Amino acid sequence: FREHIFTGSVSSLANYMALQEKSFVTIGHRVLDRVLRARLHYGHPDLFDKIFFMTRGGISKASKGINLSEDIFAGYKNILRGGKVKFREYIQVGKGRDVGMRQIYKFEAKLAQGAAEQSLSRDLNRIGTRLDFFRLLSFYFGGLGYYISSFLTTTTITFVVYFLLFLAIFDLEVIGERKIVEVGKFQMLLAGMGIVNTLPMLSTLMVEKGLRKALFQIFKVFVTGGPIYFMFHIQTRSYYFYQTLLAGGAQYRATGRGFVIHHSCFDNLYRFFAVSHFYMGFELLLALVLLSCTTQAGQVWGRTWSLWLAGFSFILPPFWFNPLAFYWGKVFQDYKKWIKWMGGTSIGSSKNSWEIWWREENCYFQRLTVWRKLPLLVKPIAHFVIGVQIAMPNIIKIESLGEEYLFNMALLCLCALILIIGYFIIDRFEAKLPPWVRRSGKLVIFGVLIVYSIMLVVKEYKYIRMIVGMY
Repeated sequence: FREHIFTGSVSSLANYMALQEKSFVTIGHRVLDRVLRARLHYGHPDLFDKIFFMTRGGISKASKGINLSEDIFAGYKNILRGGKVKFREYIQVGKGRDVGMRQIYKFEAKLAQGAAEQSLSRDLNRIGTRLDFFRLLSFYFGGLGYYISSFLTTTTITFVVYFLLFLAIFDLEVIGERKIVEVGKFQMLLAGMGIVNTLPMLSTLMVEKGLRKALFQIFKVFVTGGPIYFMFHIQTRSYYFYQTLLAGGAQYRATGRGFVIHHSCFDNLYRFFAVSHFYMGFELLLALVLLSCTTQAGQVWGRTWSLWLAGFSFILPPFWFNPLAFYWGKVFQDYKKWIKWMGGTSIGSSKNSWEIWWREENCYFQRLTVWRKLPLLVKPIAHFVIGVQIAMPNIIKIESLGEEYLFNMALLCLCALILIIGYFIIDRFEAKLPPWVRRSGKLVIFGVLIVYSIMLVVKEYKYIRMIVGMY
């Protein structure tokens, strides 16, 4: 049946969720039923034929891992046994949705992990081998295709950013006398196509509320930050979908679905969004800064404005949609709590210490085989190549670099190696070292490296490239 989300007026986020549900539960389900004949059960209000399911194995599944999104397996079982899930307009059911940023994040993460587990299930394998080609496309549209497309979108953004950066730092942007092709107009065309995707929603709102109210509601979505919100959750779905495929570990995430409109401290935002969004956003923005500094082709803004938007969209929404996020008193309190959390002890939960949080977030690496770890080496290798090329742009003609430059480069590498070894020794033998060594050892090592780097920069401006490359 149709759903009416009655929490849409609580906040901007609640309004986005209400419109998102209207788009999928009403508009999308009409198409999945009457045209594509591939509607499944997605946890929405459906009536089940009890005799049909009881005589075909029932609805519930046994595994809490691979059957994390248990409701959709009822739809899979229905299709495999020749049934059909119909959509009816004459009944509408009221429902509340998540209204807070962290609630919505948990919800999207749970669905993405469930979709990844579905892709490994025998039910999906049977459907994929038994449906005809055209209905298989319909099934892709109404099922896993949403999450696969999100993953392909964020992967494409990352690839384009690094591809443009490699062209710039290796001076490959020009072929002969031909200049780089301007793509700013093409990107504007793609943005226009994205706006065109809102037409079905606009048409539905026009029929239900009238033209003026429909236009105002769509306008309000854009003004209040709707585009960056939806781009943010594309990355949410992509990250958890890929991580679950790579390492498993899908789990149920209780959202509570309460009226969460209070301020969230920065340490909480960091714990929730750093690994999945903040690191990715800063990585893209740093790559775009390097691209702007090294490109010789011009048209930087015309070629990269959409990539800048993607980078900021992975960072800004948790702060933009956080009540009192820019109030100075709250900012100061959040900063003190975050510093305390960063320097917390290694005992307790992740709420007390950055170190514990980091170990929990990266513990899935231990479950990976050697072959599954190989895809994770792509970015570190790319970072190493970029750093070497920035530090020594004439690495291919190493004799042209000069003996002094090579000597300082080797000395800086040695300092960095000593820094890493010193940090490792202090961490490894922390309990056996005197208190003054534990407190000042890392500070001294880091201070020496900083002082030497400043001396190089003061001595000659070109060493900035070397320091940036080393970083």
